[in-house]
Amino acid sequence: MIRISFILWAVMLLVWCAMRYPAMRRARRQKTRVDNRTVLDISLLTLCFLGLVVMPIAWRLDLFSDFADRGQPVPVLVLGMLTGAVFLWLFRRSHKDLGRNWSVTLEVREGHQLVTGGVYAHVRHPMYASFLLWGLAQVLLIPNWIAGFAGLAAVLALYAVRQSREEAMMRQTFGGEYDAYCARTKRLIPGVF
Repeated sequence: MIRISFILWAVMLLVWCAMRYPAMRRARRQKTRVDNRTVLDISLLTLCFLGLVVMPIAWRLDLFSDFADRGQPVPVLVLGMLTGAVFLWLFRRSHKDLGRNWSVTLEVREGHQLVTGGVYAHVRHPMYASFLLWGLAQVLLIPNWIAGFAGLAAVLALYAVRQSREEAMMRQTFGGEYDAYCARTKRLIPGVF
């Protein structure tokens, strides 16, 4: 069962990489108008990489020596697979809706437009929501208390620090248009939060 759950996690990771690569290539070609990157941002992104990628691989390579392992019932595995599928759909949809406006760090591109359609019509931060779903899928698919929760903890830290800074950057760039958008959309969960 552990082998199956790790394979499902690894497939999810590979599909994510295949989706992210074209967006990163496109973003490198875009000129940046405002760059609000900080050492903290880069550190938190590195923490996410460690939590979402390195820790599960380290666990599978048995670097934890069964420390903090837990059971893996079939319903949890199925729920992890479904959560992973929703994560990948939302991640892809977020990238597609953002198009040329996407960047991995806090940047405003030349010709940047405020995106309020697609999934952005329902939530302001669907990309963060997708990463939170990735972290949750990892909790369900990696049956280890440390490696399973490492990704979710890292994404929560990233979101807690960057969300307000990102919204301030968008408010500074788009002014009242962004305020109106915030008034009609929730941050992560449509109609709730």
